[in-house]
Amino acid sequence: MVKHVILWTLKDELSDEEKKKVKAEIKEGLEGLKGVVPGIVEIQVITEGLASSNADLMLDSSFETEEDLKNYAVHPAHVAVADGKVRPFTKLRSCLDFNV
Repeated sequence: MVKHVILWTLKDELSDEEKKKVKAEIKEGLEGLKGVVPGIVEIQVITEGLASSNADLMLDSSFETEEDLKNYAVHPAHVAVADGKVRPFTKLRSCLDFNV
């Protein structure tokens, strides 16, 4: 199994209310990919970190194989969420992919 973990920091110019809305839309969009994109074992977006956090939200996902992760990256449903709900509102993205 392969883990795919992403941390995002939202753009500074977003108000607290806008950030709350963006987080909810990212969560809904990405978690909605399970059953749509083949190979996803688990997918969860954490939107409420502790005060000690220095990122705004996290994607924690698992895939059957590394090939499934590669296919997820280019799957039209994922690209639509990334381009429409994630990239326009984030200023920083960190990713760690690893075998479990």
